Amino acid sequence: MTPAEVAELFRVDPKTVTRWADAGKLTALRTLGGHRRYSREEVQQLLTNNDGTNRSA
Repeated sequence: MTPAEVAELFRVDPKTVTRWADAGKLTALRTLGGHRRYSREEVQQLLTNNDGTNRSA
């Protein structure tokens, strides 16, 4: 999944998703072009385990 797709699910900015990856909350894989991609399964698990308090200030 792209950062934008993940951000849409969590209703946050794509930069927030990048910060989560940098903080270790999500594992980011890099494409050959250097873009971040996220595992759909890992994102779904984070969504399921989260109660909506994941928004950055």
